[in-house]
Amino acid sequence: MAKPEPTLMDKIVSLCKRRGFVFPASEIYGGIGNTYDYGPLGVELIRRVKEAWWGATVTEREDVVGLDSAIIQNPQTWITSGHVGGFTDPMVDCKKCKGRFRADKLEDARCPEKPSKRPGECDGELTEPREFNLMFKTTIGPVEETGSTAYLRPETAQGIFLNFKNVLESARAKPPFGIAQIGKSFRNEITPGNFVFRTREFEQAEMEFFVPPAEEQQWFDFWVKERFDWYVRHGIDPAKLRLRVHEDKELAHYSTATSDIEYEYPFGWGELEGIACRTDFDLKRHSEASGTDLLFFDPQTKEHYTPFVIEPAGGINRMALTFLIDAYEEQQLEKDTRVVLHLHPSIAPITVAVLPLVKKEGMPEKAREIGAMLRRARYSTSYDEKAAIGRRYRRQDEAGTPFCVTIDGETLTENTVTLRHRDSMEQERVPVAELRGRIDAAIEAWKRPGA
Repeated sequence: MAKPEPTLMDKIVSLCKRRGFVFPASEIYGGIGNTYDYGPLGVELIRRVKEAWWGATVTEREDVVGLDSAIIQNPQTWITSGHVGGFTDPMVDCKKCKGRFRADKLEDARCPEKPSKRPGECDGELTEPREFNLMFKTTIGPVEETGSTAYLRPETAQGIFLNFKNVLESARAKPPFGIAQIGKSFRNEITPGNFVFRTREFEQAEMEFFVPPAEEQQWFDFWVKERFDWYVRHGIDPAKLRLRVHEDKELAHYSTATSDIEYEYPFGWGELEGIACRTDFDLKRHSEASGTDLLFFDPQTKEHYTPFVIEPAGGINRMALTFLIDAYEEQQLEKDTRVVLHLHPSIAPITVAVLPLVKKEGMPEKAREIGAMLRRARYSTSYDEKAAIGRRYRRQDEAGTPFCVTIDGETLTENTVTLRHRDSMEQERVPVAELRGRIDAAIEAWKRPGA
């Protein structure tokens, strides 16, 4: 029987391990379910996605500041927020294969013994649904039996709400203003899957934007558009993006409106980021439970009020996966197939690869000199002198490197280099003195292929 052709997700997973984006965690011990480590290219991709998000959300705005709150907060935080009592998914078990599945997602699930069938269609009897809390418990104290119960945070948002008054006073802020945070969150998912799309440990990017209640709708509309446009600006194909407005029955108890930015993944449409109107629910709950006044006093109107909150929230890992999937292309050339990642230069793990044509005649020394110059200009660089130049170009294409600089004999006599552009494969001769300016201009003018 012929082996089935690999799917796009199979190819992405293979490329991620081969090129050092993502590795299975604890692989030498057999791994641990749906847990991953990020390799040399992966950490750079994650870092640059975070920088792009932070730049657009915080650095480039005068009305948003940053925060880094603790992963372990006072347990009362999660009781007050409703996570301890209500942060659950309905779960069913298969009595035959012992698999566990979300009761509300059975249409998307597959039997581990018979992947062509859904749970319950494989002669296995499913249990009645029961609620499964997604919080990770731990204990604080030297002895587990006498230690106090604590939780790993399932979201970064609550740390922002707890610090609302601190930031309001220290940053001399007034609504409308936002507090942003990027950090690890943990959810004991019943059915994680689709590579790094859904994992139990993930890095979250959230911003709570505090507004006067009367301005809730206009700021909600603003942030929905702003977040959608951010993905398009960074190279995501708009034809594979859509906005899905939640119906009333889907809304969380604290929300008056939620819209998801969805992407068409190889496994179907899935949530990339959510933008929600959280009203004043969180601030009021924490104010009541703690006895701390979390009102804002408007000196112009002489009124005290609890701000409403608009929350854009997404997972950095899922963003990175989406950029990888969307950037992936296989191009049939005359002699071979070129695998290339058309990543936006601002998020590509390596900006410039520096390649001496041969390993002699002073070319490696000159290449390292030019590489050092580019690093001083704050470019992420890679040095590679092994194999034929064409093969090295292909390696950089797979890594998503937008520019390659080749050092040859003419470099040593004329102080010029060959600058190769990843997307078009075009090459141009550039004086070393003009190299940085030429790369900057190419980054500024970059557009996704076909746009």
